[in-house]
Amino acid sequence: MSLSPKDRIIFALDVPDLEGAQKYVGLLKDRVGLFKVGLELFVACGPEVVRTIREKGGRGVFLDLKFHDIPETVKGAVRSAEALGADFMTVHTSDGSSVLRAAVEAAGKTKVLGVTVLTSLSRESFPEAGIDGNFTPESLVLHRARVAKDAGCAGVVSSGLEAKAVRDSLGPDFLIVTPGVRMAEDARGDQKRVVTPFEAVSNGADYIVVGRPIRDAKDPVGAAESIASEIEKALQGRPL
Repeated sequence: MSLSPKDRIIFALDVPDLEGAQKYVGLLKDRVGLFKVGLELFVACGPEVVRTIREKGGRGVFLDLKFHDIPETVKGAVRSAEALGADFMTVHTSDGSSVLRAAVEAAGKTKVLGVTVLTSLSRESFPEAGIDGNFTPESLVLHRARVAKDAGCAGVVSSGLEAKAVRDSLGPDFLIVTPGVRMAEDARGDQKRVVTPFEAVSNGADYIVVGRPIRDAKDPVGAAESIASEIEKALQGRPL
């Protein structure tokens, strides 16, 4: 199924409560494809927020909880996420294929995405994180993306800077979701490896996760529409 430009936008519901989530779901339900529920909102509201998105917005749910535990625990958590009706959910790739396979086994219709390297992590912080210094961000993302694909994951979460390498290496049918997306005029904030919507999609991303550029805009609806226009331009330049 071909995705429209707006369907490729995942809006990050990085808000502290259900009231804030409802506000943005109502405002943006016709301007984005999915809503991302992360740790802050899920811890505050629990499964109710997923049901709210479904009932109030009728849009997809990207449950971004980045599971990171032993295989049986992850399997149970993924099974619960699938029962909620999450379209996508995330699992860290750093513990290897056994955890990822357990997630895929329990996922049902939910697509499992492997989190490769967080966009807040730079190469300078690799030693402190216990990552082999021979890796670059790109080579580590590629290594973990291959592990995720071999384990049966539908795709990965990857910075737009590494998206092209993942696309070239793993082909057109492996999903790439790119976080850390900022408009050209935005400050980088807590993200180190960021790209614009145009760059992310030009580099091969299927979906982009956008939070602040829409949430902090004077006109969030207009901001979402501008991002969809950028995505459309990028798609026109991509090979078929």
